[in-house]
Amino acid sequence: MEKLNIDLNVLEETLVNFLREEVGKVGFNKVVLGLSGGIDSALVAFLAAKAFGPENVLGIMMPYKTSSKESVEHAELVVKASGIRSKKIEITPMVDAYFALDPDMNSLRKGNKMARERMSILFDHSAKEKSLVLGTSNKTEIMLGYSTQFGDSASAVNPIGDLYKTHVWNLSKHMGVPRELIEKKPSADLWEGQTDEQELGFSYKMADEILYRLIDERMTPEEIIQEGFLKDTVEKIIKKIKLSQYKRKLPTIAKVSKRTMGMEFRYPRDWGV
Repeated sequence: MEKLNIDLNVLEETLVNFLREEVGKVGFNKVVLGLSGGIDSALVAFLAAKAFGPENVLGIMMPYKTSSKESVEHAELVVKASGIRSKKIEITPMVDAYFALDPDMNSLRKGNKMARERMSILFDHSAKEKSLVLGTSNKTEIMLGYSTQFGDSASAVNPIGDLYKTHVWNLSKHMGVPRELIEKKPSADLWEGQTDEQELGFSYKMADEILYRLIDERMTPEEIIQEGFLKDTVEKIIKKIKLSQYKRKLPTIAKVSKRTMGMEFRYPRDWGV
């Protein structure tokens, strides 16, 4: 994993300053985020606590009745270790009321509904708290499309969106995130026994090695395969990148004027900055 090595002191300072600048320049000094009990939200909580002070960070735990008990316990470890404020809101009553309308709803639809319900709660609390919602999706997940559109992929500011999962693990160790979260198997905790890598069909470490070569080094698939990576895995990752592009961009707008949002109207000077 030598290619993915990065100066962790510089990375931490860069992300903390990024948060202060991006949140501060639009008039806020408080943030809110969802605490899943996973490594990504834990790292964001630690970064936010350092950027704004723990008293200005609210972490919300939003378990469902099938959520792992361990997830809430690990989220509470993060609260204790980082010193941030916290709140627990059970989403079971609100999503079960919707699930009851369609008893045949599959796991994918249920998972998406839960992800969007959680994000709805975060944005409501951002209005209540006069704060911004922080994203907790890393670069590996974003590139693979492993997220729910307008669910966990939604946020106002995302400090770890350019960090591969490998970077998340390494920076978490560096910043003192509890060991239990670093060592656990990554999971969206959408149903019992669910793990990210089981669903993806390959490990995050393998994905990071291939994605880094594809994206950061702009190597061709053939060049990557020649380095010893399985053709099937490389092709599977490329397919996921292509099919999930719509999740990484604003809604496509039909162009009928001279200057269209997201096309010509996209630079800071356009916003009066």
